Amino acid sequence: MDQSLWNKVNNVDLLKEVSKGKEVIWINENLEKTDEAMKQIQITMANIDDAEARLARFAPFIEKVFPETKPQHGLIESPLTAIPHMQKQLEEEYQTIIRGRLFLKQDSHLAISGSVKARGGIYEVLKHAEDLALEHGKIKLTDDYSAFATPAFREFFSQFKIQVGSTGNLGMSIGIMSAALGFHVIVHMSADAKQWKKDLLRQRGAEVIEYNDDYSKAVEIGRKNSDADPSSYFVDDENSVTLFLGYAVAAKRIQKQFAEKGIVVDAEHPLFVYIPCGVGGAPGGVAFGLKQVFGDHVHVFFIEPTQAPCMLVGMASGLQNKVSVQDFGLSGQTHADGLAVGRASGFVGGVMKHLISGILSLEDYHLYDLMRDIVNTEDIFLEPSACASFWGPIQLKSKEIQAYIQEKGLSDVMQNATHIPWATGGSLVPAEIREEYMHTYLK
Repeated sequence: MDQSLWNKVNNVDLLKEVSKGKEVIWINENLEKTDEAMKQIQITMANIDDAEARLARFAPFIEKVFPETKPQHGLIESPLTAIPHMQKQLEEEYQTIIRGRLFLKQDSHLAISGSVKARGGIYEVLKHAEDLALEHGKIKLTDDYSAFATPAFREFFSQFKIQVGSTGNLGMSIGIMSAALGFHVIVHMSADAKQWKKDLLRQRGAEVIEYNDDYSKAVEIGRKNSDADPSSYFVDDENSVTLFLGYAVAAKRIQKQFAEKGIVVDAEHPLFVYIPCGVGGAPGGVAFGLKQVFGDHVHVFFIEPTQAPCMLVGMASGLQNKVSVQDFGLSGQTHADGLAVGRASGFVGGVMKHLISGILSLEDYHLYDLMRDIVNTEDIFLEPSACASFWGPIQLKSKEIQAYIQEKGLSDVMQNATHIPWATGGSLVPAEIREEYMHTYLK
């Protein structure tokens, strides 16, 4: 790394460890009381409520076009599942103690596209469709939105394009929903994207353009092509407030699930949430929503691969999206395809500056061990990148997180804590790929 850049960064010692590909834990020195932090952010709870209402309007359309959503009447939501056997396995395998209860948020099993991106990606497509339909007098807010499933609407949307750059899961969400509405959808996919995801998108009617380059290049060219076409709309994973709000709705949904399960979140019952992070949009949106709903009682940690810890280097250095993992001598390459991002979203980094508790990194081989553990203990399959979420509870034993717990005055209440690894994808992975994963990095 260029010496002049080292002179500009914070946390030099930690980032030197990062540059060696070491696993690290960064605790956010800029974390503030939630009320104070929110005063510096333009997005509010009212924006999340608006997003939630829009998803409710579209529920009749979603239920009609995607029959798998019928049990939830067109709402796309995932189970919150107690995983006591996995908790015991992690404690024994990693010689740690997870005080409190461990639950899995299974965004890996969200309907339609099988990943957390079903929240933000599908929401942004629906908002764009609604905006176009309202602008052209095709619908009123009070109408039955199942009308979006008619041939007339499909013909209307066929004159418009939607484009996105993706490593995989965002492209799946955008592609499937855009095609279902009738848009001409183009997904620009990086070299890290899995072939089965490209194949599935093409089967669903999306145009897929492949690049022998990383995520940033796919986004750059996708944005450029879209900007040159007046009929095209670009879904910008790095800067989209709309995407962000779609993810944030998850917090209101999980609040209801907590109520159903009798889970309390307050000063005596802290909530710890661990979310895999790529460019930052999905974990940032979910974290923002959680902080809006639960305030100082929720503690959110992001998890990234050691070769692609883009949010970690951005936030720990203080330089946000002005630095990339490559600046620190890292490859940006990882088996966790959804996390294979070299430069984090500056927008998300800015919003998270005073809200996130910390970021952890882990080596790729752990992803496969943890994937096998959750299959063997709970019979739940997650794709490797989603399994990064378990690294958070494992590292509760670390001196960094123990010091954080003590500083926050939580030492005496951790036995009442709720811990949630947020599973970000996996249910659509084909059987033969699952089998391949199960035999990768075997000890």
